[in-house]
Amino acid sequence: MKSAGLIGKKVGMTSVFSVEGKSIPCTVIECGPCVVTQIKTVENDGYAAIQLAFDDAKEKNTTKPLAGHFAKAGVTPKAKLVEFTGFEDEYKLGDVLDVNLFEGVPFVDVVGISKGKGFQGVVKRHGFSGVGQTTHGQHNRARKPGSIGACSTPSRVFKGLRMAGRMGGEQVTVANLAVLKVIPENNLLLVKGSIPGTKGSYVIIEK
Repeated sequence: MKSAGLIGKKVGMTSVFSVEGKSIPCTVIECGPCVVTQIKTVENDGYAAIQLAFDDAKEKNTTKPLAGHFAKAGVTPKAKLVEFTGFEDEYKLGDVLDVNLFEGVPFVDVVGISKGKGFQGVVKRHGFSGVGQTTHGQHNRARKPGSIGACSTPSRVFKGLRMAGRMGGEQVTVANLAVLKVIPENNLLLVKGSIPGTKGSYVIIEK
């Protein structure tokens, strides 16, 4: 469950100049407009939340249950649905929320899916030093993980041992990103630094 916020799309990175003339790297996010597609209450659902939808989807790619769900809300099919809590204002089905929600907000949290990097070794995946002994006949094991367990005791590899494997493609939250600028006419939000995900990927921006 997400606190009050919006769904957005990562546009890319750029830089802006501060008042002091410093170049500040920032990420541009297309933030909304999001439409209210469902209002959950404690009486009916056991908890209170607002479901927001973002980005138009093709009708032919929308399942019949979802099509009915959107029709009930009186909106066109959408691609991304997320539930939020903590809104101070009251909303009804079909209401539209845009980037103005973050006007005057100094910091936000951004949630996204990190870039997938495929199968990687322990040096890249876990930050192992990769500096083994380079003398006495050692020739091709500088980036290897080394011993992964004892022999007769415990006669197994412990769960959670840091080893090579698939890296990235996980949900990542970057907290307390400074809001540099809000551009309402284009629904753009500029936040300081980088956020997870590729260009065009969906992200969740929370107050």
